[in-house]
Amino acid sequence: MRLLIVEDDAEAAAYLTKAFREVGHIADHAADGLEGYAMAEGGGYDVLVIDRMLPRLDGLSLIRSLREQKDETPALILSALAQVDDRVKGLRAGGDDYLPKPYAFSELLARVEVLARRRGAPASEPTTYRAGELVLDRLAHRVTREGHEIVLQPREFRLLEYLMKHAGQVVTRTMLLENVWDYHFDPQTNVIDVHVSRLRSKVDKGFEHAMIHTVRGAGYMVRDSAH
Repeated sequence: MRLLIVEDDAEAAAYLTKAFREVGHIADHAADGLEGYAMAEGGGYDVLVIDRMLPRLDGLSLIRSLREQKDETPALILSALAQVDDRVKGLRAGGDDYLPKPYAFSELLARVEVLARRRGAPASEPTTYRAGELVLDRLAHRVTREGHEIVLQPREFRLLEYLMKHAGQVVTRTMLLENVWDYHFDPQTNVIDVHVSRLRSKVDKGFEHAMIHTVRGAGYMVRDSAH
């Protein structure tokens, strides 16, 4: 399931993003209403989690704007305003659910998954990815090849996770920048090349065949060359 969290409190946003990713979901973050609107409009999200009080464009106006554009992506509103009238306003603005603060993450997760099921989104992603003898366990944060553990830094792990999620497919630089580095622009650096090189040295060095391949002019791919 792919989520967009629109929250201006950096600490709360970091907590939610981390928590959703730990249970197997993809979570992006927007720090204000206008950024949230722009990302939601073209992001293909399954559920939006929107704080009500946002800078530049408040949460209810954000949802109204999306509904005016015929965007029916389920939206859950988070707010410290917990009175019945406040909840009614949120639902009438186009929100699909309304959760007062403070809240338990377990309840938020359950509500989000209900909204996702209504929309037909998968409840979660696989916890393990496999490509030939290469295995990545997302929950244990562990990578093995032919039974040998490969120790990766956090960014290397996220990079390999994304490549393995799309095993057999070309992954472009833009896809990596947006989904591994959270950049929505090209920093014009060789950061991807450097990290892929480091990852390749750990995943492929000492083994009979390469798993990480460069597709010239296109991007990168994880593929089991032994078959």
